[in-house]
Amino acid sequence: MSAAPGDPRAIERAAALLAGADALLIAAGAGMGVDSGLPDFRGNAGFWKAYPALAAAGTGFIDIASPSAFRADARRAWGFYGHRLGLYRRTLPHAGYGLLRRWGEAKRDGYFVFTSNVDGQFQKAGFDPSRIEECHGSIHRLQCLLPCVPLLWPADGLQPVVDQAHCALRSPLPACPRCGGMARPNILMFGDDGWIDTQRASQAAHCQEWLARVRRPVVIEIGAGLDVPAVRQFARRVVLRHGGALIRINPRAPHLDGVPGVGIAAGALETLVAIDHILDQPGI
Repeated sequence: MSAAPGDPRAIERAAALLAGADALLIAAGAGMGVDSGLPDFRGNAGFWKAYPALAAAGTGFIDIASPSAFRADARRAWGFYGHRLGLYRRTLPHAGYGLLRRWGEAKRDGYFVFTSNVDGQFQKAGFDPSRIEECHGSIHRLQCLLPCVPLLWPADGLQPVVDQAHCALRSPLPACPRCGGMARPNILMFGDDGWIDTQRASQAAHCQEWLARVRRPVVIEIGAGLDVPAVRQFARRVVLRHGGALIRINPRAPHLDGVPGVGIAAGALETLVAIDHILDQPGI
């Protein structure tokens, strides 16, 4: 079932699926953060609107979100990632995060989060870090660009000063504590053969252990696009393998791809609030 925004039948169906589930898997893409004021970088048009200096140079998202960008112009690459780090640190998660957390904590078998977002917003919203899988890594961890050793360390001490007009880092370039070479965010980039995935692998193992124990899971997938479909594919696999149902919230691509559930063509916050309103009614 796929429905248009504001369709009360779709909201009621989603609420019923959620109420009847023993476990909640939250699968989130970039669209989850839009209601918090974060860009989703959908295509170069949206990306260049957020980074006019890169637009002027004709540098697309795939070009700058690459290890080769650090080798070609480290200050420009860190201008981009340093700005994003500051943005994510300043941003407060919208109220929908709190609703998801409350729903998940109330389930008999609890919840898990699978997200392609590198922004750390789920942790900031109070989700248990041991119940989060960040399939593309996190901007809040650093690694060596080479890498010299498979070492990760927190980005807490990094305070980037960015010239936004030129997308250039003005503060000292972060360095690897082992070899003194260039450091980079621990994010899976395009054309990336140096990403250290030890943290992600540990998170994935925890997620699979949890999935092996749960019964009647419902998957709430939010803002997961088609261009990089990792979140959509994961959500679909969980539903098919574990006999669950999918609530897909996506204003542009709500279709269900042949799995049971409901698709809602709307944004994250408005839909989650509408579902919560139904759940608060007697008899649900």
